[in-house]
Parts: sequence; C-alpha cells; structure tokens
Amino acid sequence: MKPRDHVSAAIRLALCFAAGLNLVPGLASDFQGSTHLMPFDEDLIGYGRTKDTNAVTALQGRLDAASTSLPKDAKGSLLPAILRDLGVPVASQVLVFSKTSFQRERIGPSNPRALYFNDSVYVGHVPGSPILEFTAVDPALGAVFYTLDESSVERPRFVRTDQCTECHASARTMGVPGHLVRSFETDESGVVDLLTAVDPVNHRTPLSDRWGGWYVTGRHGNQTHRGNLVGKAAFERQRVHPNHSANVTNLSRWIEPSKYLAPTSDIVALMVLEHQQHGQNFITRLGYEARLQLSAYGHVNYLRPQIDAFLRYVLLADEARLGSPISGSEEFRRAFEATGPRDAKGRSLRDLDLRTRLFVHPCSFLIQGELFGALPAPLRDRILARLDEALASVIPTDATRHIDPLQRATLREILADTVHGYPRP
Repeated sequence: MKPRDHVSAAIRLALCFAAGLNLVPGLASDFQGSTHLMPFDEDLIGYGRTKDTNAVTALQGRLDAASTSLPKDAKGSLLPAILRDLGVPVASQVLVFSKTSFQRERIGPSNPRALYFNDSVYVGHVPGSPILEFTAVDPALGAVFYTLDESSVERPRFVRTDQCTECHASARTMGVPGHLVRSFETDESGVVDLLTAVDPVNHRTPLSDRWGGWYVTGRHGNQTHRGNLVGKAAFERQRVHPNHSANVTNLSRWIEPSKYLAPTSDIVALMVLEHQQHGQNFITRLGYEARLQLSAYGHVNYLRPQIDAFLRYVLLADEARLGSPISGSEEFRRAFEATGPRDAKGRSLRDLDLRTRLFVHPCSFLIQGELFGALPAPLRDRILARLDEALASVIPTDATRHIDPLQRATLREILADTVHGYPRP
C-alpha cells in the first residue's frame, strides 16, 4: 500500500530509516533500530502541540475547580500532600546523589535528590529547593514533564516544560520522550565519570553494574552493586573489600535523614523503578511506531521484530538472576503488591519473588496498565495474541524458554482474568 498523502516526508524518512536498521543485527538490545530518534514533534504525533491528559493535569484540574487542596506540612512543603493526592507511596523513595538533574548544583552526596513514583507519575524533590519535579506517564504522549514552584504562588500551578526532552528523548530512552536510570562512578561531590556509565539500567542489568550515584538500603547478601560508593577511594576499597558500604538499613553516615520523608532508598523500589521506566519507554515507542505505520500503510505488519522484542522484555526473558535473596522496605512491598488486579485465584503480576528473580510470575504488570491499554488497537491486539500464542506453544520460544509449562499456564490464566482483550485459554 502506498503511503497516504498526508504523511509528511519526515515521517516517511523515519519509517524507512527504521526498516533499514531492523535489517542490521546487534544495533540495540531491544530491537534493531530502537535507538534512533522518533519524529515525535512532527504533525502526526505532535508532542509539543498535543494537549496532555494524565495524573498531573487531572490534579491541576481538581485544584482549579477547588475540589481538592494541597495543604503545606510543618516544613512549608506541598510534597506530602501531593504524594497523597497522586497515590504515590512515600516508601517508594529512592535517593540519587549523582549530579544528573537540571538542579545538579543543589545535588550531592550529602543532599541527594529524592524520587517517588507509582505507575503513572514520578516526583522529584531536592531538599532546599522550592522546585518540585514531575513526570507524568501520558497515555497518548509518553513521558510529559512538569515543575511546580512552591514559593511563587498561593495556588499551586504545574508548568509543563518540554525542554526536558533535550536529555529525556534520546537513544537511551528508545528515541521517545521517556525516563532513564543510569549508573556512574562519581567523585566526592557527585560529579559523574562518564567513562564508567552503565545505561540504560533495567531488569537485564547485573546488580554489580547498578546504582552508581545512588544510595541503596536493604539486604542483598554477598551480591555487590555500585550504590553507596562516594568518590574514588570508596570504589577502590570496594575492589578489595566488597560490600563495605552495602547491606545497610541506615543512611545516616552519608545524609541527614530528617530532610527526607523516609529514611530509606529502598533496593526493591529501585529494582521495580528500573524495570518499569524502561518498559514504559518501550510501550511509548511501540505506540509511536504503530501510529506512523497505520498512517502510512494502514497496518502494523512491519512491527513483527518490535513485538517479538517487546515480548522478551515483558516476559523478563533476559532478566539478571539474583544470586542471593533481596529484602527491603516491607511498606513499599505492601503498597506495590496491593495495587493492580488479581485473578480469580488471587494471583497478581505484582507479586514479588526477590529470591532468584524480581516477580513471582515472570510477566510484567505493565501489560495491565493504562499506557499499554492506550496503544492503537491493531497493535495492542496483535501483541496480546502473540503473547498468548507464545505462552500456549508446546515448543518454547525465545521469549518463553525460561518459563516452565506450569508457569506458562498460570500466566495465561492471570492474563485472561486481568487484561482486557486477552484471549481466554
């Protein structure tokens, strides 16, 4: 089918470029061509011109209608009230001290940036700064960025800032406006050593390469990671005395915990965050690709490699296995597992294993989310059909080889009960 007349030359070029890259093996860990920048500001997607509709804009609407309020706490901060309104658990707090934010001058090992998250929004806070940072997961646009100045007005106002896409729309975010977790060695002030970068970090990354520039609380046995290591001397000592700064539940040797809403930077929250943010980038990328191809060709037949790669991610086919059990904040675990649907037998894709892998059932909870549900129907239906086909197959596929037959049958039952449009077994 010939491209329709209204598809721009830039979009046609992007489609051809993607198709060409998909023929060359080894260009990306997700699918060949997944790192090139999508034309998200072109007419069809119109990222910068399209009205955002997400958790942050919904909160702003409630504030404008005076149907909700955000009282300040004893410290004069709106943060606790915002987290409550958005349904973001305080126990999701993770702390990053590498200077990798637009507020980098305020961030350092003694004053890390706190991040809080749920499935639909990420919130950033740097102690001493009046600026709160937000990223909403928008069903149509992917990641959309906002700031809120606590000191500027009496009525809170979220301000969209597309300038964040200068860093948050790159090869590292799969070429779409998205999120990014990175791991660096840093000096004593939090300045990163770019030569030591591991990025993007997700569930496929070995623990030994994770969390450089982050604080980490929780127990992980003799497994090593790069967290809690500040400066060259700490990294050198790590090579001789592994875990000398690890397996901790208290960060008071590095920070003043009273500046934060929680005393933790939870290891389990970090692991969920890493899996979630890259998976959301993947879904956003698939949505953009589908919209372009439906406009150009009227079908999504050329997305077979992307779908296959996505199934590998969703089914955690390349997950870095745990060498020892992980234990973190029970409060975060309860909050995370309590969210989302359960099947008729009470099973959930959010049930955490933390002994040899992240989840009890090796399929991502993101398949149940609003972002996935908002994919163009021809793509969403095809993904679900291919997923069921892979799980039902007697002969394991690349995406299911790590899942035994009983687990595959269990996943089909959970998905049929909890995902709209999933084929009934």
